[in-house]
Amino acid sequence: MPLYMDIHELPGITPEQLAQAHSADLQIQKKYGVKYEKYWVNHKCGKVFCLIEAPSAAAAEKVHREAHGFVAEKILEVQPEVVEAFLGHGQTDSSGAALLAGTEGQSRDPAIRTVLFTDIVNSTLLTQRLGDERAMELLNLHDTIVRRALTAADGQEIKHLGDGIMASFISAAGAVRCASQILQEVARCESSDLQLRIGAAAGEPVEHANDIFGSTVQLAARLCAQAAPSQILVSNVVAELCLGKRLKFQSLGQISLKGFEDAVNVHAVEWAPDISTVTAASSRNFSVAVPACAACR
Repeated sequence: MPLYMDIHELPGITPEQLAQAHSADLQIQKKYGVKYEKYWVNHKCGKVFCLIEAPSAAAAEKVHREAHGFVAEKILEVQPEVVEAFLGHGQTDSSGAALLAGTEGQSRDPAIRTVLFTDIVNSTLLTQRLGDERAMELLNLHDTIVRRALTAADGQEIKHLGDGIMASFISAAGAVRCASQILQEVARCESSDLQLRIGAAAGEPVEHANDIFGSTVQLAARLCAQAAPSQILVSNVVAELCLGKRLKFQSLGQISLKGFEDAVNVHAVEWAPDISTVTAASSRNFSVAVPACAACR
């Protein structure tokens, strides 16, 4: 049976009211051959996202309309594996609300995710210049570095893109720290042929696009393409979510990006290479042993 996700804009709704609404859905869902699995709630924004198995979007809407009248603003058909990749298959509380994985207590998951892209700079030219074997070694090095950083930052690999990786994070700060760790480890490597750029954006699962996290994925990809070698570009939402996290950004102002009608506020992450790398690169008068990155050993 198809799987759907919808979005409700319900500012001011209380947890008790949501629990009652979800319970009402469950009481009549069999009438329409529908199964309401769980929901995510962002109380700050007053938005609720429901995950539903249903024979059609119309059947899912009929349940909401009859049960409580909270009709969704939008409903999308989604693929189960994509939902799990971005949002996980975490537990729910007694009311059916999704909970954040890896947190103590009953912290509800607001369904906001930060999407990150990595990209090997000039990957096609590298293959032409270095040959297939050496280019594949660099790709494997990239994969090892990125996946190690994802594991350390609780990131989830969504897709391998050939010359980069798309990943998802519950924490925007975790995504930024992961991106910085990736570039720091690349800077520690003895190979000067590997250069990366990174882009990240944060958003909700159901937005303006017709795919789950579609707008967020598109923005993160465009920011990655816009970034210079060894640069991390993030959206304004990512920078705002990192307030108070002791992370530094440089505002680049509004930048026009392909596929976006309006200019986008963009920030560059201020990251620093490992101190031993900086020392070795800035002076030839000192004999400094620059450690190879772990992936190079």
